[in-house]
Amino acid sequence: MLDAAAIVGLLADDNRRRCWAALELGSSTQESVAAATGLGVPAVATALGRLVSGGLVVAGSEGGLFTLSAAFQMAAREALHRPTSDEHNDLPAQSRKVMNTYVVEGRITQIPVQLSKRMVLLEWLAQDFEPGRRYSEKTVNLMLGKRHADTAAWRRYLVDAGLLDRDAGEYWRSGGAVQA
Repeated sequence: MLDAAAIVGLLADDNRRRCWAALELGSSTQESVAAATGLGVPAVATALGRLVSGGLVVAGSEGGLFTLSAAFQMAAREALHRPTSDEHNDLPAQSRKVMNTYVVEGRITQIPVQLSKRMVLLEWLAQDFEPGRRYSEKTVNLMLGKRHADTAAWRRYLVDAGLLDRDAGEYWRSGGAVQA
């Protein structure tokens, strides 16, 4: 079953969203989706392939494509009934709100676009790095990979924010609050 974050991720791409809309409005083949969206067949094939692999679109036995609209209803119900976590209760209200929005069971569900929200997550990520200790890039990737798959982006964000420094393939904590 898809959760709300997975659905949003699948529909975050303009081409996938256009293809989804065409299917919802009655298109059922790759060619009819291409005609309805004005996208080229290769772009449609890529977008539909991702929607199918993500579980939001299914291919019928006759070769037609169908949306799983019920996935939205199930994801909405699950989100409404998801118990609130107390893992961030010790944070100030604004930071707690950001953490509860973007972190589920210790994993970042998506990278915030807004810098102030991303900074809350960066400060949280920086807590995993011990001040005074040097880390190889591989170790940094393993540590960040526990929190989110895009380790390169988070490494770059941490360095750009002045929370980590880098030299000769090594990283070290250079900023942020230190928690006891």
